[in-house]
Amino acid sequence: MTTTPRDAKTLETPWPFTGRADELALVRGSVTAGRTGLVVTGPAGSGKTRLVTEAVRGTDCARAAGTPETRDIPFAAFAQLLPGTVTLHRAVRLLSGVRLLLVDDAHLLDDASAALVHQLAVHGRTRLLVVTTDGTRVPGAVSRLWSGELLPRLTLEPLPREETAELLTAGSDTGLDPLTVDRLHRLSRGDLRLLRELLTAVREQGLLVPVPDTDHRAWRGPVPVTATVRERTAPALDRTRTEERETLERLAFAEPLPLDPDAPDVRILERLEAEGLVTVDDHGAARLAHPLHGPVLRAAAGRLRARRLARTPDRCGPALEAELAALALRIERADVRTMETPVGEWLAAEGAPLPARYAALRARFARLRGRLRDAAAWAREGLRTSHDDLSCLGELALALAQSGDVPQGGERAPGTWAAWSAAARGDLDEAARMAAAGDPYDAVRLGAPERAAGRLTGVFAAHADALARADGPALDRAAEELERRGFLLFAAEANAQAVRAHRDPRAARTARTRAVALARRCQGARTPALSGLVLGELTARQRQIVTLAAAGLSNRQIAERLTLSVRTVGNHLYGAYTRLGAGDRGALPWLMELPEPQPA
Repeated sequence: MTTTPRDAKTLETPWPFTGRADELALVRGSVTAGRTGLVVTGPAGSGKTRLVTEAVRGTDCARAAGTPETRDIPFAAFAQLLPGTVTLHRAVRLLSGVRLLLVDDAHLLDDASAALVHQLAVHGRTRLLVVTTDGTRVPGAVSRLWSGELLPRLTLEPLPREETAELLTAGSDTGLDPLTVDRLHRLSRGDLRLLRELLTAVREQGLLVPVPDTDHRAWRGPVPVTATVRERTAPALDRTRTEERETLERLAFAEPLPLDPDAPDVRILERLEAEGLVTVDDHGAARLAHPLHGPVLRAAAGRLRARRLARTPDRCGPALEAELAALALRIERADVRTMETPVGEWLAAEGAPLPARYAALRARFARLRGRLRDAAAWAREGLRTSHDDLSCLGELALALAQSGDVPQGGERAPGTWAAWSAAARGDLDEAARMAAAGDPYDAVRLGAPERAAGRLTGVFAAHADALARADGPALDRAAEELERRGFLLFAAEANAQAVRAHRDPRAARTARTRAVALARRCQGARTPALSGLVLGELTARQRQIVTLAAAGLSNRQIAERLTLSVRTVGNHLYGAYTRLGAGDRGALPWLMELPEPQPA
């Protein structure tokens, strides 16, 4: 059975509304008194309808919607709001008394309904929320709403990785490891319906396996080819020309594929590129345009064909070494901005063994970026086959310690772990002393720049010097440069240190805001510099609930005390976790500088 986009929208979603806080505030503000409304556009499945539905919840709102079947029936979208026979002039008069009108799927409106919406915008008595999908034919009367500047336009971008992780946490009773979250986010490309389809299939087919020493589960191995996934990848799977299908399969098993301008298959690639199935990067290498196409093409290839085409782990050596060298060079140059590493990600997704040397460097790269959960996940990938690898053990211990945890068995980890273990226990003097004997920049992060004097260069030396002089503006500049280079956690810490150094209260507030925003992107980092920084970002109700949760009360106990529903308490906590940069309630006492909770 084929499910149309309209059918999919009417299905009851099992997930609470999560993320899109800024967009939600903007949509709600657009329908307040004195505003004319808003047009919301974006790709299919990006959550436009869910966003506006949440925005108008509890308001007196009339609704209309276009459908494919009624595009030729005048005023069909407004059938429930208008009498059977009506002129455009009378329809405008009848609906001018409506205070708020939500028009969904406006790209599917019949011409008369589209003209009615346009006239209502011209008259300006009815506040309008109009939702339309990018990449489709839109009636001219609808597109002129924004091109003619009758209504402002909000273009909904794909859900960011952090908000995807929050959505997956809220929508599942099972915690997912960071590599699984990344994979689902990458494959769905912000399409929330596809995201839900993939997660449901993975869960129902029993593909989630426990991650040792955590409460997370991981998905490794093939992508489930469900009916929806098959439908989304039909342009790649249903190629009638044999040579095009073979070229796509070659890419699926070995992308990126270097281009030879004189090779006979370059014209095939040109055709596929023109159809949006293949992209060519600046280095002249071809890739599949959608990340879902590769896994589905591999799954559909059959065993014998897959065996012939497959880029098996033992054949990935040179490509993996190239990625390893590129990662090492970027770290050496103090530039850890996002870079493509398709081979390592493919091996991890397939559950193939990863060399410990590669996994440890991936973990270090992620840790330097402030992606502490990602770092721990990559280290665990290396430890799956090399159980006693010291580099992976060290990276895992560092990632956990900088998340505020003291890992079991961490005494086997080498290097600077001992300093961060001491910091996690609250012994900052001992932590700074140990850091100075290892990585001097850790001493700066721990608030003891004098222990790193003369031992650092570049932006790290600038950070140390600014902190030693308690120079707020210089710390701001160091934080800005660290962020530009991809060191988000280091930048957050420098901004947090600037809060205490600034004499101007306005500059201190700005530094604090920047620190909080960066810390939110660092996957629950809990370092001394960030301690106690973020509580003021919560709403009054969130602070009330978080305080009770940090004291050890369960959601039900909090709900009973505050006369709220358990679900409302849960939603407030999810919002607070996002603002605090916390992964769960275990981080709350630390963030609030409270004692650890006692069992309820």
